[in-house]
Parts: sequence; C-alpha cells; structure tokens
Amino acid sequence: MENVRETIRDGRAVLGIEFGSTRIKAVLVDEFHTPIASGVHNWENQLADGIWTYSTKAVWSGLADCYGRLAAEVLENYGVRIKTLRAIGFSGMMHGYMAFDGDGRLLVPFRTWRNTNTAEAAAALSEAFRFNIPQRWSIAHLYQAVLNGEEHTEHIRYLTTLAGYVHWTLTGEKVTGIGEASGMFPIDAQTKNYDQNMLGKFRELIADKNYPWKPEEILPGVRIAGEPSGVLTPGGAKLLDVSGNLAPGIPLCPPEGDAGTGMVATNSVAPGTGNVSAGTSVFAMVVLKQALKEVHEEIDVVTTPCGHNVAMVHCNNCTSDLNAWTGLFSEFAELLGVPVEKEALYAMLYNRALEGEKDCGGLLSYNYISGEPVMGIQEGRPLFVRRPGARLTLASFMRTHLYSSLAALKSGLDILLKEEGVEASRIYGHGGLFKTKGVAQGILAAAVNTPVAVMETAGEGGPWGMALLASYMAAKEEGETLEHYLCEKVFQGERGTVMQPDPEDAAGFDRYLADYKKALAAERIAAETIPL
Repeated sequence: MENVRETIRDGRAVLGIEFGSTRIKAVLVDEFHTPIASGVHNWENQLADGIWTYSTKAVWSGLADCYGRLAAEVLENYGVRIKTLRAIGFSGMMHGYMAFDGDGRLLVPFRTWRNTNTAEAAAALSEAFRFNIPQRWSIAHLYQAVLNGEEHTEHIRYLTTLAGYVHWTLTGEKVTGIGEASGMFPIDAQTKNYDQNMLGKFRELIADKNYPWKPEEILPGVRIAGEPSGVLTPGGAKLLDVSGNLAPGIPLCPPEGDAGTGMVATNSVAPGTGNVSAGTSVFAMVVLKQALKEVHEEIDVVTTPCGHNVAMVHCNNCTSDLNAWTGLFSEFAELLGVPVEKEALYAMLYNRALEGEKDCGGLLSYNYISGEPVMGIQEGRPLFVRRPGARLTLASFMRTHLYSSLAALKSGLDILLKEEGVEASRIYGHGGLFKTKGVAQGILAAAVNTPVAVMETAGEGGPWGMALLASYMAAKEEGETLEHYLCEKVFQGERGTVMQPDPEDAAGFDRYLADYKKALAAERIAAETIPL
C-alpha cells in the first residue's frame, strides 16, 4: 500500500482510458503494469436521423466523470490526490467519422463504426484500390458523403476518429497511432504511412469535385507505438480533471483504437499470434507472417500498434442481444421474489448452455442489433426462430445465443484459417463474453478449431492495454520493440487457462452455422418488413 501511495504521489503511475461502445473506462497502473485504480462511466449511442452517434457533450462529460471516479478511488484507497502522471494514453471504438472545419468545428455528428450506410462507397473504393475497404472505415464514410453530395465535405480540414479527436483536443496534436490510422486509410507496410498509390487513386475519384483539400492533408499524422505524441495542455488538463488537481505537461502516447489495445492486452502483437475481443462487437485479429493471397470483403487488413500487418474479421454484433435475454431472465427472477446478482445470473445461464444440444437442436438466433456486413446484412433485427419439433430447453436456448454471438465471426475466420491457410498457434480471448470461465472460451475454441487462451488479466481489457502502450512509451529502452517489452516486462510468467477445441462441439457448431447461413433470408425479410 505504501509503495503504491508513493508511486502515485511521485507521479510515476500511468493512465489508460478507453472510449468503448457502452462505457468509458480508465485504468491506472504502477511501474509493474499492475492496475491500482479504475473509473467507469456508462454511456449509450443514439440513433439520430438514421445514424448511430454520440454527442461531443457526452464525450467530455463522460471523460470527466470517468476520470473523477478514478481520482476519487485513489483518494479513498490511498489517501493521496493525483497531481501528475508519468504518461497517459487514449483509445476508442475503432474508426468511424469525425470531420472538422478550419476552426475546429464538428461539421456533422460523429458517425460510429456501427453505421452500415456506406456500402456503395466501400464497394467502389475496394474495387479502385484492389484492397478491401470495410464500411466502418473513415475513408468509406468520407467517400459516401462525397457520393451523397453532402454540403459539409467541401469544408473539411481535418478528419479523425474518436480517439484522435480526444487526443487532439487535449494536446493540440493531430496524430493517431498506426493501428487506428490503418482503419482510416490503408497503410503501406514498408513506409509505415498511408499508401501513396491509393491516395493518388482517391484523388482521382474526387477530382471532379474540385475540393480545396487533398486526402493526405486532412488525415492525421501516423505515429508508431512508443513515439512521443504531445503533452497535456492546460486546457486539456481542465477537461480531463475538472477539479483542477492534475497538472499539464504530462506526455501522451499515440492514441489507438480498441483493436490495437486488445492486441496489446493479450500480448498478440507478434506475427503468428491472434486474439478475439468480444463485447458489444466482436473481432478477431491474426498478425500475418505473409500477405494474404486474395482480397476478401469479409477480412480487413490493418496493423498492430507497431505496424505489422493484421488480418481482421470484425462483426458489429456480439453480446447486446445476449445481454437483453439475460435481462429478461433477471426480471423474471425479481418477479418471483428471488433476485439474482448479475454476475451470478450470467454464470448460471452460461454454464447451463454447456448442457444444450451440440448443434442447438433446431434453434436459431440472429443477434443483429445493427447491420452485419460480414454476412451481407445491411440492417439488423434481433431474431429468434425454431423448428416446430425442436426441443425448447433453457440449455439449448442459451447455447444458440452464445453460438449466435460468434457465428458471423466464425464465418469470416473460416475464410482466413481454412481458405487462406493462415496459421495461429493460439488465440487469446478477452472481453465481457469471457468473464464466465470456461464457457465462451470453449465455444470459441470449437468455432475456430484452435486452442483458445484466456489470461487472468483478460478482464482488464482495452484501457489496460492502452496503459501498457503509454508505459512502453515512457519506460522502453533504446531500440526495444513492443513485442520484447510485452513478453519480457509485462507478461513474463503470466498465468492463464488454455482450452483445446472439443471435436463434438466443433462439429455441432459447423452444423449450426450451415443452418444459420441457409436461414439468413429470414433476417433480411425481418429488416425489410419491420421498421425501426
């Protein structure tokens, strides 16, 4: 306790903050990368005029509340106030679209990764670049706005992501980490910067518009993990800590997306390693040893925070529908007069799923709160359906919802692992889906037919990964790589559990996925006939 108190008092603690889809979380770590305090602010996106968004007011009030809760915990537990820090790092839900004019005014509401209204632009860019451009990427949002003839496009002077926006506001630096940048515009693996050939092709696509800007002029500068990326300004310090205790001048590392922090939090930044992050959305990332043979619309190519190419399968939907059903059971328990604590209820229901039929016995679930581009679904309508003769048991019901949370991901990973022959010796799982030990971990192992490991630190998630990136910038030795830093100074001796794929579970998931794909037409009809 005294050592931690001195670490905080002397300004040697490091702070990581991540703007996730459902919460903003801050994690404070000591010199040994151990979390010593945290703060959480819950928030929700809004569907405004058909666009999933968060207001800038919600960004700053949420950040202040999140940091305030962390600072209050530090004061309560250690009896000291945070005056300064060794380093800070910010991360956020990946990519999306935040466009600003020359005076720093946001031109249109923040368009998040969840929007699936950029299909036309994504397809056109993918064809022009001969490189898969997903709908959620910033360049897809920009080009769709161009195609739509949106008036604001002429006035753009800066284009960034949520993490980049927060970093810019707090430091004045228009930069982003290479992992996040790779989801804005394709990166050249050799130069570690935006691909010049593709920039040229984009300039040709918009040449007839005669815009007063070029794409390379409005995109943020690219920074590699470990590179200094500005310091907290006096105004930034007041936004972060409204109490006024935190001093300016604290160095910040490059801001990253939640994909990058997930890789770091699971020590999956070296070629041949991989991880699955499962929360509101779910995505798998495998660091490539060599380039893919083909372009696949289901697979994105991004980078690690240090610039290695990564094959990524990203799905918009994961736990939201599963959480809604669990909430229904919680309400029922309260009606019976036997309320159950949230984590205990999840554990009971998830473990019950293990007793369900391996292929769910004729039950199907589509967890699409929003569209799911990997499966060719533009709009989502959560849907549960069963064959008339199927046995509707709680075990199979829960199993189908757990399968559903990973079904679209499995479909994409089958292309990567089976068709492309990409090898991953082990997949690391992290995120809310893995909190109940041994359930989702085993189902994921069956889905990808690969051993899945969950570390004891898996619950720390993205903000801890961001704190590790900030620590790396502050403490790395001359020439030390991020891979070496994580292996030797963070995860050395890390304990965790590894689950091998169960052959019967794997075969059952394959049968379920075959039925799931056949019945996708029902999901499309639901979206067409049930208005939002």
